[in-house]
Amino acid sequence: MDDIKGNVMEFINSCGKSNNDLYNEFDPRIRRYLIPKSILWTSVNSGDSVENAQTLLEKHSRQITLASEHPCILRNNGDGAGMLLDFGIEIHGSIQIFICNCAGAGNSVRIRIRFGESAMEAMSEMNDGKYATNDHSLRDQIIEVGSLSAPEIGPSGFRFVRIDLVDENSYVEIKSVKGIFIYRDIEYKGNFHCNDERLNKIWYTGAYTVHLNMQEYLWDGIKRDRLIWVGDMHPEVSAIQAVFGYNEVVPKSLDLIRDITPMPQWMNTVSSYSIWWLLIHYGWYMHNGDLEYLREQKEYMSMLLHMLLGCIGEDNGEHMPETRFLDWASSGHNQSIHTGLHAMLVMALNTGADMCKTLGDTALYEKCVEGVIRLRKYKVDCKANKQAAALTILAGLADPGEINTNVLAVNGYHGISTFMGYYILQARAMAGDIKDCLDCIRDYWGGMLDFGATTFWEDFNLDWTMNAEGIDKLVPNGKKDIHGDFGEHCYKGYRKSLCHGWAAGPTAWLSEHVMGIKIKEPGCRIVEIKPDLGDLEWAEGRYPTPAGVIEIEHRRDSDGNIKSKINAPKEIKIV
Repeated sequence: MDDIKGNVMEFINSCGKSNNDLYNEFDPRIRRYLIPKSILWTSVNSGDSVENAQTLLEKHSRQITLASEHPCILRNNGDGAGMLLDFGIEIHGSIQIFICNCAGAGNSVRIRIRFGESAMEAMSEMNDGKYATNDHSLRDQIIEVGSLSAPEIGPSGFRFVRIDLVDENSYVEIKSVKGIFIYRDIEYKGNFHCNDERLNKIWYTGAYTVHLNMQEYLWDGIKRDRLIWVGDMHPEVSAIQAVFGYNEVVPKSLDLIRDITPMPQWMNTVSSYSIWWLLIHYGWYMHNGDLEYLREQKEYMSMLLHMLLGCIGEDNGEHMPETRFLDWASSGHNQSIHTGLHAMLVMALNTGADMCKTLGDTALYEKCVEGVIRLRKYKVDCKANKQAAALTILAGLADPGEINTNVLAVNGYHGISTFMGYYILQARAMAGDIKDCLDCIRDYWGGMLDFGATTFWEDFNLDWTMNAEGIDKLVPNGKKDIHGDFGEHCYKGYRKSLCHGWAAGPTAWLSEHVMGIKIKEPGCRIVEIKPDLGDLEWAEGRYPTPAGVIEIEHRRDSDGNIKSKINAPKEIKIV
């Protein structure tokens, strides 16, 4: 017995201790079990029935038992019995169905499970022309279950679950259905509050959107795009820094995408995404000040910078290779893509020069500086679409005030996207247009909340809201389905992700510009706090740093002046 015990304990204690063994990894996530909030629909087919559905909204143990009082019963004597559950909020995870008893042609029955980020997605068919999909996660499937079983189905990203009894002349008794919420149990160290509750809700919705995507690696979406898209990571990482501070999911993801992209390949096969990798590293170093981690990137970073320098043509313009991409809203606009990529190349070499200087690579530093000088000689169309125009401001190629007036501020929120909207807001802030930025956030990101969003979406257009029903309701005849009836490119209809990390930009932006937080020295050793409340009366919050949390309060006095109270760790100099 002692030998058996010793072998078992040796195995348990050895698990996860070898960083080089891919099979010895701990899962950093936890599981929480949720009860549905409501039953949105039950079938009313002739001869079929759903009994005691409300029992699923009650608390039950997670143990199947021989006896269960008042189970939910699905009886199928014709077209099929089914029901639609709403868990009240988007989650990443699975469901567990506790089957008391079932009877059909044999000792088991088949049930169909459909996950949905919207109610109508959970009600959809795969071939209904609205692009319902099983891409990246199996959200529509039929499983076989037996009596006294408790199968788990998933994982996916979802809020709604439809359960149907498939087999004719059968029934199933269900004790309970639990949502299994799988996530990292981490502290929200940062926060943001102001006198506008709509902005507060937007800040936390962006934070929660990113949090759901912080799985074993940092994903872009929890239903579709459960991948490391390194360009999409940039706004996600900016939000992570404002909400959580350091988290190992960021370097873990940056290192994986580096290791699976040997030179001279481009990350995710997209040339601009390798630039985003550089920009993320610069921001990560400035926030965390981890020089040793930056040194680990030196060899790869050097090769990448040399490759980017080779993308400057004899005309001093950018000549980035395929795939040439800014965001989906810019697709097909070749001039806008050219302008945006040119600006991104300037940004890459500027930050590359700073990192080379820090790493002591004087020769490459000088080459990067020379590359920027050459790129600045080339005249780009600074009045291209809003995405490209914003990047020219961020790269220092255009006057912020002029471009904001003539391009970015025209028609308010029209022409922006959930991804590049963050950079449009950044550029408009450089022009001092904070009040209109706040209005844009209220209208555009707040527009998703008005239609039932609990996380921010892969894409959104306020024009979609005309005569449309929200994602939390079944769509009646004569109204549009805001999820299934809209979208293009890779996000048509139900294929569109309704929890997409690249849409979380306002969370970072509100902390940076309204609270006024600017990191001036690596590791937040020096932090400038220069608030701009726009039309707000007050704003307060917390910002995480390696030395601890900075607590900030800004209030406008009767004369319109902003009075601030700041409490920062002694290691941080506030300017």
